[in-house]
Amino acid sequence: MSDLATPTPVKKPDPVRSGRNPTRGRARKVARWAIFLVFLAVLAVAGYRIWAYLSTYETTDDAQIDGHINPISARITGHVIAVLTEDSRYVNAGDVLVRIDPQDYQVAIDKAQADLVSAEATLGSLVTTVPVTDINSSSQLVTARSGRTEADAALVGAERQLDAARARLVSAQAQVLEAEADEQKAHDDESRYRLLVVKDEISRQVYQTSVSAEAAAKATVEARRAAVAEAGQNISVAESAVAQARTKIVQADAAIQAALTAPRQVAISQARAKSAQAQVDEMRAALEQAKLNLAYCTIVAPVSGIVGKKTVEVGQNVSPGQQLLDVVPLDDIWVTANFKETQLQHMKSGQRVKFTVDAYDREYRGTVENLGGASGSRFSVLPPENATGNYVKVVQRIPVRIDLDPGQNADHRLRPGMSVDPKVYVQ
Repeated sequence: MSDLATPTPVKKPDPVRSGRNPTRGRARKVARWAIFLVFLAVLAVAGYRIWAYLSTYETTDDAQIDGHINPISARITGHVIAVLTEDSRYVNAGDVLVRIDPQDYQVAIDKAQADLVSAEATLGSLVTTVPVTDINSSSQLVTARSGRTEADAALVGAERQLDAARARLVSAQAQVLEAEADEQKAHDDESRYRLLVVKDEISRQVYQTSVSAEAAAKATVEARRAAVAEAGQNISVAESAVAQARTKIVQADAAIQAALTAPRQVAISQARAKSAQAQVDEMRAALEQAKLNLAYCTIVAPVSGIVGKKTVEVGQNVSPGQQLLDVVPLDDIWVTANFKETQLQHMKSGQRVKFTVDAYDREYRGTVENLGGASGSRFSVLPPENATGNYVKVVQRIPVRIDLDPGQNADHRLRPGMSVDPKVYVQ
């Protein structure tokens, strides 16, 4: 019973005998913790450095090479007689791409030249007419005024002659009355003397004297009556001269009025000359247009680049504005990167950029040129309408233009549309 109640003492292991040292174990634990802490510190420093590096740039996979695409189109209607390029061929600025049949436009030039010569001849004749009209009109006015002066003088002379003729008529009529009175007296004397001579109361000589006096009186009456008739004729002639002088005055006034229209005639001549000058200018412009149309028969490359999207062929009839092919210049390309609006806080013009393209295993350098004026969705065909009740906020993307540094695309290997991974260093 006593053996069962009394417990058997457990012997503790002797650390010395067992080979374990408590101080060494604690040192190992401390070393492990120290290593762990050092690892954590290194990891924190590395993480900080990685975070600091990642925070120095912004990147996106929504980016591509962008550039100009110059469409080449016809400027005239015509028949294609030669196509001197093919798709994917490099052409230099000024190289001939397409030729259009020029014969119709050469004929148009010949016609325009003939029309111009005719218009210039008409202009020359009208220009010469203007001073001639001016001189003739001035001369006509001087002549008309001189004629009016002469007509006035003639009228005055004719009126004086008329007055003199009328005065002579009155005088002649008075002389007729006087001569008739003398004739009557002579006739009475002859009658009385005849009775007396019969009675021999007077001598025959006295009677013959009375007879001669009567005959002389009759002759005088006839002469005076002839003078009255002549005076009447003179009055008629004077009246005719007055009428003619007045007619000449009317004609001179009409000539003066016609001559006074000289400025209008000159203005009309000048207007005709101006109209002819305008026609000459019009014909000259038509000739220049015909020459331009002839020059448009040869279509050249406006820039150096790669030909693409060629649709023109020999024998094809083309019309103005019809697109024939495209030329893609490779000297003026850039990167369009669509960054989220949350990435633009520190982005600005002038920041350096590094980017790669999926096609080539190399890195390119560039510079931020500017940020787009609006988000890409605002430039879409159907911009979003946010004034609705079911609006959901979506992070927008803003296009950023990145220009290549000089010499980065000297080999012309970059093409518009290539995918780009840009890094914009914002710090």
